[in-house]
Order: sequence, then structure tokens, then C-alpha cells
Amino acid sequence: QTTFGIILLALVDRRPRILPLKDVMADFLSHREEVVKRRTAFQLRKAKERAHILEGLKIALKNLDEIIKLIKGSQNAEIARENLIKSFDLSQIQAQSILDMRLQRLTGLERKKIEEDYLAVIKEIVRLESLLASSVQIRSVIKEELIYLQEKYGDERRTKIVDAQPMLNDEDFIEEEDMVVTISKQGYIKRLPLNTYRTQGRGGKGIIGAGTKEEDFIEDIFIASTHDYILCFSNLGKVYWIKVYEIPQAGRLSKGQAVVNFLKLPDEERITAFLSVKNFSQEGYVFMVTRRGKVKKTPLSNFSHPRTTGIIALGLEKDDELIGVDLIKGDEDILIATKNGRAIRFSGKQVRSMGRTAKGVRGIRLKPKDEVVGREIVKEDESLLVVTSKGFGKKSTYELYPKRGRGGSGVINIRQCKRNGEVISIAGIKKTDHMLIVTQNGKIIRMDSASMRNISRNTMGVRLVSLGEGDCISSFTIVKEEEV
Repeated sequence: QTTFGIILLALVDRRPRILPLKDVMADFLSHREEVVKRRTAFQLRKAKERAHILEGLKIALKNLDEIIKLIKGSQNAEIARENLIKSFDLSQIQAQSILDMRLQRLTGLERKKIEEDYLAVIKEIVRLESLLASSVQIRSVIKEELIYLQEKYGDERRTKIVDAQPMLNDEDFIEEEDMVVTISKQGYIKRLPLNTYRTQGRGGKGIIGAGTKEEDFIEDIFIASTHDYILCFSNLGKVYWIKVYEIPQAGRLSKGQAVVNFLKLPDEERITAFLSVKNFSQEGYVFMVTRRGKVKKTPLSNFSHPRTTGIIALGLEKDDELIGVDLIKGDEDILIATKNGRAIRFSGKQVRSMGRTAKGVRGIRLKPKDEVVGREIVKEDESLLVVTSKGFGKKSTYELYPKRGRGGSGVINIRQCKRNGEVISIAGIKKTDHMLIVTQNGKIIRMDSASMRNISRNTMGVRLVSLGEGDCISSFTIVKEEEV
């Protein structure tokens, strides 16, 4: 925070004075009133002069033959002017304007134009006299002119008027920056600056991203600003609300702090999905997917007032749990992927808006021993990234995934075998994006998407990460181009 002093020094009645803000505005309005009055008086004088000339021209047009005869019979312009003044009771200015009038103004159209000009000038004189006589009208003119200047030259305010001793909260002292937030399998959470992780080539060994215990590993990782709200969705279908800056910032080798220190979770409950939100006034829906293939969309505004004990986000069957959420407009295409390599694409319009406690509808029909592992909102400028537990993965264009009706069994997403393992999750990715891949042993590798080419949907993929003995992929996240 930087402070500096300001004084409002101005000339008032030709004397320098230090003014409070209210007096500055009052004196400025008085000045504008004087400007408008002087300008109006000047315009009124010019209008009356113009009306005087037009009145002379009207007299000339009415007595055209006599005036022409008089001018022709005069020896010079001076004598003609004096004769006009004497014969038609004209002023010097009117007589001179008649002498200066061109012959083309004697036509019917020009004569009509003189009449119209005279009526317009008389009307303007009435308006200007009325304006000078009314302080209310003068204030109205000042207001209109200020609005015009604001619309033409105005920009966003650069300062903020606050109390001398404003009430500040913790967030006012928090710098807004992008963070990598990680959560371990045993529920430890922390945040690190995004630039902590360096970019490596495909097949690299990575760096240690968290000091986890031997039996623990990083399960989830995502990117969010320090001022964002984080909606924390649990496996039991409840939602909790925290700020990113409330999450402790820790070193790369630190394991962080337990989530239970921030959220009051029962022993059987754990956080399975997160949603980063700037504010709750924006339009959209929270789209939810469960392990057993159920889907639901609920207006974002329904989640603006959660309690410390959490609120219900989704009604669940006994053998089901919530695995993922997204913020959508409502008409996007959604793609759901399963552990055994199946995927289905359908329109969000096929899922009607529901309340928080509703159980949702079927999104995909699962085969025995299969389950949903991920979902993605389809964006035509992205490819679909699929990552398996044994370090394999692939990129395929969304065009290879035909749109089907909601509730079907889908198509092949990736060809599975013992070499590549089960599907861990999916994500939409651009060529300019990067990805952060996390292993069970706590290593994080950052890769460039451009190092992978798009391949067919029905393939087993390529090796992304060289894993150590007993290690496997636990999760990954996408770092968008603007975050890199």
C-alpha cells in the first residue's frame, strides 16, 4: 500500500484557495453556469442580428420591382443605400445586405428559403431567451454536456473514494496469482506457485512434487487463483466452500496439512472433486458425474450459501459416489470415459436442470466391473487426452467420438491391454497447453502437449512417463496456455 497527500488548490474569484471536494464541485458548476450564460447570450445576439438582416431581405423581396428600379436609378452604391433607407425605413445593415444579395436569390426556391431561415431564427431566439431566463434549463444543459463528454472521452475510474480508516479483510492483503493445489490420497492439501514446476520432454523422470509418506500419494492436482472460491465436492455428494488463499502455501517437499483442518468431514467422507469459481453471480450450471454413470446439472447460484457443515449437492445411491464436477452453460457436449476404455458423447441439453438434492439421470450404461473415471466438456479447438495407470496415453480429436443419445454404452476410447493398464482419467487439451502428471510415489512431471501428435481413437497410445518399479500414475491436470 502506498499513500501520498493531495490538496485541491484552485483560483476562486482570482484568489488561490484550498478547497474541499464539495466546494470544488460547487465552484465548477458555478463556472459552467457562467460559461453557458455567456455562450447563450452571444448566440442570442448573433441570432437577433441574423433575424434583422432576414427581415430586410423579406422587405426587399416583397417590394422587389421598386427596389430594383431604385438601385438602377442611383449613381453609386452609397446613394443607393441611402435611398433604400429613406424609402423603406431600413437600417444601414439591412440596406447593405440587400445591395450584397446575389441575383440568384431572387428565384422562387431562394425566396422560400429566406422565409424558412427567418422562421427558424425566430424560433431559436425564443429558445435562447427562455434558456437565459431559467436556471433549471441552464443546469440541464450543463448535465447534457457532461454526459456527452463522459461518453466520448470517459474511461474507468483510477481511484476509489473510501473512509479515512477503511475496514480491510485478509483478502485485501493477498496477492492474486495462479497456484498449483495438490491433495494426497490420505487427505493432505497444500498450494505452490505455478512456476515451481519446470517443463520437461516426453518420457522424462520428473521432480518430487510432494513429500508424501510411503503409503500415501498425490491423488488430485489443479490450478486456481488465490482469490478464487473452491467448491469442494465429497464422495457422499456434499459440497464445502473455501478460498484458495486459505490453503497453506508449503514447500515442494512438504506434505501440506490435512483437509480435515479446513473442512468438517466425517471419517467416511473424502473430497473427490473441486470447482474453481470467481463469483456466484455468473450464469451457468454445475454438472456432476458419479462413479456409476449418473449425471446431473444444477444452477451455480444454488451453491452460493454453503454451511460450514456442508450442503447436499447430489442425492446418491448406496453403491455410488460423486467423482467429478464442471461449470457449464447447459448446451455443451459432454464426454464421459470409463476405466475399461469406453466413452460416450452427448449434448448437455439432454440433461434437464435439477435441484441440489436430486439424484440425476443415467449418463452412460456400464458393463460389469466397469466404472466412470472422468468426464470432459467438448471444445472443438481441443483434443481429448487419455492417460492410463502404466504411464501410457494418447490424444485424439473429438471428431472421432460420435454424438450419441444419453444413457448408451458408448464407443471404444482406448484399446486396453496389460502393457498400458486401466484408464486413470481424461482431459481436453490444446497443442499449446502443458500437462502435470502425478505418480503414486509423489513425482510430478510437466510435459508439453506439442510433443504428442493426434492419433486414432482405437489405439493403445504411447508412453508418456517412464515409471520406476512399483510406481504408477495416480492423476494429472492440464496447464492452459495462459497459465504456462
